[in-house]
Amino acid sequence: MIKTLAKHINGFVKDSILTPCFMIGEVILEMIIPLMMGAIIDNGVEQGDINYICKMGILMVLVAALSLTGGVLGGKYGARASAGFARNLRKAMYENIQTFSFANIDKFSTAGLVTRMTTDVTNIQNAYQMLLRMCFRAPFSLIIAMIMSFLISPRLAGIYLTAMLVLGCILIFMVRLAMKYFNQVFRKYDDLNESVQENVSAIRVVKAFVREDYEKNRFTKAAENVYKMFVKAESIVVLNMPVMQATIYTCILLISWIGAKMVVGSELGTGDLMSMFSYCMNILMSLMMLAMIFVMLSMSIASAERIAEVLNEDSTLKNPEAPVMEVKDGSIRFDHVNFSYTLETSLGTTGKDGGNKEDTGDWVLKDINLDIHSGETIGIIGGTGSAKTSLVNLVSRIYDVSEGSISVGGKDVRSYDMEILRNQVAVVLQKNVLFSGTILENLRWGDKDASEEECIRACKLACADDFIESFPEKYNTYIEQGGTNVSGGQKQRICIARALLKKPKILILDDSTSAVDTATDAKIRKAFREEIPNTTKLIIAQRISSVQDADRIIVMENGEINGFGTHEELLANNEIYRDIYESQTQGGGDFDEQ
Repeated sequence: MIKTLAKHINGFVKDSILTPCFMIGEVILEMIIPLMMGAIIDNGVEQGDINYICKMGILMVLVAALSLTGGVLGGKYGARASAGFARNLRKAMYENIQTFSFANIDKFSTAGLVTRMTTDVTNIQNAYQMLLRMCFRAPFSLIIAMIMSFLISPRLAGIYLTAMLVLGCILIFMVRLAMKYFNQVFRKYDDLNESVQENVSAIRVVKAFVREDYEKNRFTKAAENVYKMFVKAESIVVLNMPVMQATIYTCILLISWIGAKMVVGSELGTGDLMSMFSYCMNILMSLMMLAMIFVMLSMSIASAERIAEVLNEDSTLKNPEAPVMEVKDGSIRFDHVNFSYTLETSLGTTGKDGGNKEDTGDWVLKDINLDIHSGETIGIIGGTGSAKTSLVNLVSRIYDVSEGSISVGGKDVRSYDMEILRNQVAVVLQKNVLFSGTILENLRWGDKDASEEECIRACKLACADDFIESFPEKYNTYIEQGGTNVSGGQKQRICIARALLKKPKILILDDSTSAVDTATDAKIRKAFREEIPNTTKLIIAQRISSVQDADRIIVMENGEINGFGTHEELLANNEIYRDIYESQTQGGGDFDEQ
């Protein structure tokens, strides 16, 4: 974990070295001041030497100014080092997340990743700054103060040593007790962030179903859990202050009593006693700093582990050593494909009992065999949960097959460079996503170098040009976050146009015309047939009318292919397809109903 995080100090090593150097310099100068104070009392005040007092006073001011400068510079470089470290961690996490496969993303919740990149990184930033400044300053100050105390009076210094040992044991006990609660609190943060994220992203649904009170209660419960954990941890940590104060006052009383007797007996000078009081405060304040460091580190260890977990996560999908850099055509072949979303299955491992995963019956897709020619239009239909989306996700290698193989353009998809493959397989997802920006900026996600004329042509193919031209700003119309200022059907057509700009060899439409009327749906399919005849088109749909004119149609049921053929062949030979057709054309109701 430490090695993983330490790599990201790169670029701020100089600041990380200068910070403790300045802090140590501040401590050394700070420790000289009590000696100078004692000298002024013993050699100046008691001797009535005004010149000595003035000379030592000016020297003390100079030393104090240098000490202050060291502290300021230590704070400056410490802030730069910790802020830079946090920036590098966030950047590295974000870049690694971009390489994740869907299987990796499924492992971490979205809310969990947000917590790691915000709260956890902030904890590490604060801990690193404290580590550079206090972790060097406190022990160094304590050691020097203890040495100086023993040089002045070993008898009085023994009081410090005893108090330090007792206080150290108490603080270690409290920190160990608090750590178990700090380890739990960040998992509660994940639940809190998840509640906020889901509520904000689905606020229209919440209001439509009048579920505000339910969401409030859910958030309150998550916030209450965070509150309870922090209260438990902090109620232990706050005991640090009264224990520290009791120790300080006890030491002051003992030093005052014993020191006064020593001054009366001429065993100790008045100035030396004043110096001992200063060193007493230095030692005990250093212990308090160390206690704060332990608390902060105990909080940050849990955060560091969570951050390292993301940084060390390797994508389950990797490019081969010598990847194929060209997709020949849009032909697709499934060869005895089995697939499960279980991560262990995706990695090709066996169950805990050593048996094959196939025996457990948890396959999402089972023994899929297909041969699709380049340029064909293939319809895919089936009930909810029949694994239609899972089938097409494997083509662009969003997931890897668990068993068997899939070939595109005559090559196994695992032999391609993933960027090359995905550039040739355009997918319009079931849940359409538009980003904040103009319509043109959203369209150019398909091709960043596309001209405005190319964007307009793609929109005409997707039947999006008519409504875009009706906007006052036309193609420069600003799309709000999530596409909230356009309708569902408009959003779908912009997403289809965006996919067409990639000029793919394979186009996958995952129920992507469900929000448009049947006439517009027919126009889009006609444009595909006439304008991109050489592109293989896989169309998932719930409506028979969207797929009946396809070259061939796949009927899915429970992760298996129940039928594969033309519209006429399936009507004649496939009971499921015939039932769907009759239910939709004769008013029989929803085909998912029994």
